[in-house]
Order: sequence, then structure tokens, then C-alpha cells
Amino acid sequence: MSVLLASDLDQTLIYSERSARADTADLVCVEHYQGNPQSFMSAAAVAALTAADLVPVTTRTVEQLRRVRLPVRGGGFAIAANGGVILQGGVPDESWTAQVAGRLAAVSPLAEVLAWVRAACAPEWTSSVRAAEGMFCYAVVDLALLPAAFEAEAAEWASARGWNVSRQGRKIYWVPNPLTKGAAVREIARRLGSDQIMAAGDSLLDKDLLEIADRGIQPRHGGLFDSGWRADHVVVTGGVGVAAGHEIAEWFAAAV
Repeated sequence: MSVLLASDLDQTLIYSERSARADTADLVCVEHYQGNPQSFMSAAAVAALTAADLVPVTTRTVEQLRRVRLPVRGGGFAIAANGGVILQGGVPDESWTAQVAGRLAAVSPLAEVLAWVRAACAPEWTSSVRAAEGMFCYAVVDLALLPAAFEAEAAEWASARGWNVSRQGRKIYWVPNPLTKGAAVREIARRLGSDQIMAAGDSLLDKDLLEIADRGIQPRHGGLFDSGWRADHVVVTGGVGVAAGHEIAEWFAAAV
């Protein structure tokens, strides 16, 4: 049996110093940004993943993903832009990008959504609004000043246009419904002839990834856990923060 291992990155396998909830002496840096340490894993998690042929699956852009150095076998597949980009050996697959573009043509265009987001996100509580890979967008907000009704209003507006809204920490994402991590993982499984998919994720944008997996794991933190979502085929870690990341790494290692 051929098993495909697929995992979200931020707050699932890798953590900022603030979100790690652990002594930094026990952490290994796996990402630098502008010369500064940015993301970490526990030393035990690094050791567990060394032999794993894992597909990273992230909402990060390709540029942001390339900053991460995971302790897994290199040269394989990776997924960026919430499923919008499949990379093989670090090179974007143009045929997949074209397929995604065709699906996105069925919903409202990014330009319309981006214009609404820029107009709706007041500068008093928004530090930036950015588009990602020409496919989706997000706003970085001050949670203390964010209006209580904003997310619900934004979700209602987006839903009518074939988009969805979710928040991860200080970032609010607007993502078209056809743009999913699960679809990209299924495509890689098809190409590799994988019989089974094992997946991990922590956010609402990982829900479809866990739903299409034969077996899954989610950390005991994050938007998905806090929403109350659970599934019989998805286990929940006992720990939180980088300790959850260690459990997830061990869970994948056991499948190798």
C-alpha cells in the first residue's frame, strides 16, 4: 500500500517563538526571515520527520514556503497558496495552475473581492491588506480593535460571491471556494498512485484536507479545534503548541 503524507505547516508542524509554548532552548529553527529566526520545531519532531517523505501543504505563497527548511526528504511535491500551486522539485506545475484558474473563473474575481476588503477594513484596525499569488487575499488586523460583527458580515458578503472567510490569529483570509488544499493533495495522490492519504492541519482552511484524508490528526489548538469540528477518522493531539507538533511528527513517522 502506498501512503501519501500531507501536512499543514504553521501552527501544525512549525511554530513561531510566541506560539511554541516551549523553552526556546529545546527548539530547532526551520525558517529565517530577513536574517532573523522565524519558525521552529522541537528537536524531537525534527528527529521523527527525518525519514518521512512528507508533502507540505500551506496557505503561504511560494516565496514564503521557500523560506521553510523542513527535516524531510527533499525533491518531492509541495503545495502552496491553499492548493493553488503544486510544486515538484521546487518548480510550479503549470498544468495544475491552469486547472485552478479554470475553476476560479466560476466565482467572483479576486479584483472585486480585494476592492471590497480594502474599502471595508478600516485603517484604525488594519495594518495591511495583501493579495497572494493572484488567487486570494488577507488582511492583518488588530484583534482588540476589530469590530465584533465584522467577520460575520464579511463572510455573508463573500458567500454570495463564491468565497469564504476565515481567521487565523491576526490574519483574516478571503479564499474562493474552489481553491482548496484537499483538491491539490488528491491530485498528487493520483499522480503517485497513492492508496491512502494521511493528513494534519489546525485551521478552518485545513478542514477539507482532513475530510478527504483516510486518516487525520489535528492539534488541540487552532481555529478548527476551537470551532468544535471533529471527525471519527481524525485524532486530536494531547498537547498544544510545539508539543502538538511533536505528536504530529511522531504520528507521521509511525507511518513510514
